Amino acid sequence: MVLPEKFIERTRQLLNDEYPAFEMALDTVSPTSIRLNNKTDYRPVGEKVSWCESGCYLDERPLFTADPLLHGGAYYVQEASSMFLYQAVMQCFAEAERVLDLCAAPGGKSTLLSQYLPESSLLVSNEIVRQRAQILAENLTKWGNPNVVVTNNAAADFAQLEHYFDAVVIDAPCSGEGMFRKDPNAVNEWSVENVMNCVSRQRDILNDVWDALKQGGVLVYSTCTYNREENEENVSWICNELGAERIKLTIENNAIVETDGGYRFYPHKVRGEGFFISVMRKHDGNLRTPKFKIQPDKNTKKIESGSLPIQLIQPDNYTFYNVENKIIAFNNLQINELFFIRSKFNCLIAGIELFEVKGKDFIPLHQLALSKLLDLSTCTSVEVDYETAIAYLKREAISLPEAKTGNLLITFKGLALGWVKNIGNRCNNLYPQHWRIRMNL
Repeated sequence: MVLPEKFIERTRQLLNDEYPAFEMALDTVSPTSIRLNNKTDYRPVGEKVSWCESGCYLDERPLFTADPLLHGGAYYVQEASSMFLYQAVMQCFAEAERVLDLCAAPGGKSTLLSQYLPESSLLVSNEIVRQRAQILAENLTKWGNPNVVVTNNAAADFAQLEHYFDAVVIDAPCSGEGMFRKDPNAVNEWSVENVMNCVSRQRDILNDVWDALKQGGVLVYSTCTYNREENEENVSWICNELGAERIKLTIENNAIVETDGGYRFYPHKVRGEGFFISVMRKHDGNLRTPKFKIQPDKNTKKIESGSLPIQLIQPDNYTFYNVENKIIAFNNLQINELFFIRSKFNCLIAGIELFEVKGKDFIPLHQLALSKLLDLSTCTSVEVDYETAIAYLKREAISLPEAKTGNLLITFKGLALGWVKNIGNRCNNLYPQHWRIRMNL
């Protein structure tokens, strides 16, 4: 790998005698790591990621697109170093009821947050770029946790939720030095000027969202880069200019480097890519979390869950509405917040979408199929083999001549993949068109 001379000079100043080992590590193959979902008992053979209980390394990189378990949300392909967010969540988020993941696409940190936050928490997962927000919504749908909102908004839009979030996670857009080994384009695009542009952008994002974090709330700031300007110097700026103090985490891996601003991951020290993370607490005060009293509009009709052909587990915890011919379940504890966010933000997900209503028909939606709250005893599932699973995920026509007619849940190794409508001689494939596998397998 040919590195920019200025990058070499700057990184030598950071690492001193360790620089040759660092540069040598950049010429090795990146490790492959995944993080497992608790919706299945799928557990591949591989070394565990020491700083994340559900993370593991794979001995070789498979063709993930060809694995139905990926499409069903059994695991997420995530770089191991970034799984260190798990430590921040477990050590600092015990009382976090409202959490914002601001720069969330493609969804690695949001799926982790949704798995380890308290069950009563509401996670707002945001991405400003529309196309990337769609990918974020897809990955969170596959993960299957309720109480997740996906928004497509700018950071400044969240200022209206003043002092609302108990925690904000910002995996900031950065110069990407930590991705050099995985992404050659990051090397070609690197410059000192771009580093400084990233610093300016990062501070703008932090400024824009700061008022949405409650006093005494927790900020997690991370990047996938090495330079001090985007890392320690930004942490110092946050503490001095915005008003915060660092929280030190308990770490047991000596290969993780603690600095004056946070924790660094280097590829010559850990089995992972370059990463930086810092945890801070906003200076305390007496301001309370706002409460919202937004009611559904007149076009939103409340319905009884008993009238639905397929049920959720513990339906009494949810209120069901027909919203523009979609049946959506809203958590009773968060219903005011959910309707407020739906009214003020560009929401891709808010509540659990269960059915599309067409006349007297209830067509089950994909979010219901992959939800951890789906009551499997109220629907008919059909287990399929690998070839049929791939054909289904390509959105090809499949045939289930021995199965019941009507809406069926397709499963592979016990994991839900989605719905079909069996009409006897063939099935109408209800897998989302824009999610289908396009690769020739």
